Amino acid sequence: FLGAPMLLKLNEHVRVDVIYGTREPRTRAWIDLVGLIVVLLPVCAVCAWLCWPMAHDAYVQHEVSPSAGGLLRWPVKAAIPAGFVLLGLQGLAEVGKRVGYLCGTFNMDTHYERPVQ
Repeated sequence: FLGAPMLLKLNEHVRVDVIYGTREPRTRAWIDLVGLIVVLLPVCAVCAWLCWPMAHDAYVQHEVSPSAGGLLRWPVKAAIPAGFVLLGLQGLAEVGKRVGYLCGTFNMDTHYERPVQ
């Protein structure tokens, strides 16, 4: 969960190459912008919102592993909503980059390399 924001920052996330691969850089920026606003940000918000009670309950109940030693479970459960929050923050940064590129105020790297088939 904590690696997904870095993948988004490095522009290495999964795309549909049939739509994305042959387009001009400006069109790709529009596709990215719409995808970030319509899909990524709402999904991150909903998942973080829905996962938070599980992590909070594990913390309040002092939930531990049933194995010998009884490791705490709340840090692992808290990593789920934290990962979605960090991914959403990186998504907001990427929205800002795309808007800046489309307005001409930000010089974004538009190089795209199709994955090996």
